[in-house]
Amino acid sequence: MRGLHPRNLGWLSYGALKGDGTLIVVNAVGAVLQALYISAYLHYCPRKRAVLLQTATLLGVLLLGYGYFGLLVPDPEARLQQLGLFCSVFTISMYLSPLTDLAKVIQTKSTQCFSFSLTIATLLTSVSWCLYGFRLRDPYIMVPNFPGILTSFIRLWLFWKYPQEQDRNYRLLQT
Repeated sequence: MRGLHPRNLGWLSYGALKGDGTLIVVNAVGAVLQALYISAYLHYCPRKRAVLLQTATLLGVLLLGYGYFGLLVPDPEARLQQLGLFCSVFTISMYLSPLTDLAKVIQTKSTQCFSFSLTIATLLTSVSWCLYGFRLRDPYIMVPNFPGILTSFIRLWLFWKYPQEQDRNYRLLQT
């Protein structure tokens, strides 16, 4: 299940600590959308227990993180640096996760497990955040988005090398 991700709430906290309205708005909207997604998924999911367990585990991890950053790191500058590093690690892991299918794509010579539109969206988002981080001179925003650009170009190359075939169950309409 994909849903509420610590990365989103982490960047929201980073933006609040830094006083960055853009980070706050973007990640607050993202957190709300992810919460709605989890609610809808949970409503229609036949295995509710597993989803509830994952969600409860994630909330526990988030509470531990907030406890750590809020109570054990009292210095705001140190908190900002550590939270920036924490968010960077989660962002990099998110961008690298599609490459877990890389061996499958090369073995099968098929990109069916990749989404072309998601690849383009990831590329545009990564470039946007890199430029924003560059503008602010904030390495915690800029650096973790470079892997998004790199992995997007790798996936685009794989789409070029192994083009997706049309679903043969559907005939093209003649115009």
